[in-house]
Amino acid sequence: MKRTAEITRKTKETDIRISIKIDGAGECKIETGVGFFDHMLTALAVHGGFDLTVKCSGDLQVDAHHTVEDVGIVLGTALKNALGDEKIMRFGNASIPMDDALGACTLDICGRPFLVFNAEFEGEKIGKYETCLTKEFMQALAFNAGITLHISAPYGSNDHHKTEAIFKALAYALKQAVIVKEDGKIASTKGVLS
Repeated sequence: MKRTAEITRKTKETDIRISIKIDGAGECKIETGVGFFDHMLTALAVHGGFDLTVKCSGDLQVDAHHTVEDVGIVLGTALKNALGDEKIMRFGNASIPMDDALGACTLDICGRPFLVFNAEFEGEKIGKYETCLTKEFMQALAFNAGITLHISAPYGSNDHHKTEAIFKALAYALKQAVIVKEDGKIASTKGVLS
């Protein structure tokens, strides 16, 4: 079974190439020009067990918004393509603590994109990364991968810890959801997804 994909996307704002191997070892090479975002994508790959390469050149002279959102678009598309029509467990759920903070993710890879995002941040930035971009990334990922995605950080006073806990929770929830069902059947009472 080869669950891999490579996607490129070039606009006037970003030039992105992403490759993913679902059944990997957490090996990654991440270059977006936004240090904290690279750290988060690394956490996603390592804790999800995905091999992930992300190369993005974006208009960082404006800000990091286009880079983060467009990486979410391309990564979501790559994830969807890598999974293809595999009969997967589809549901995943994880709560991850990081010191003072808790991040939680519940998701359904069902072809019906939706985002519920319940997290508030104390400051506007973590390094060059604007805290509001976490929601933008999750929305782009969910809508391009076809995921119903619920994200929360119910408490925590450190924005770095909250954000990292969220990305790690996403990683572990995805890790559960992409497991191939041994019976080869669609995990749905109606026999189809979406």
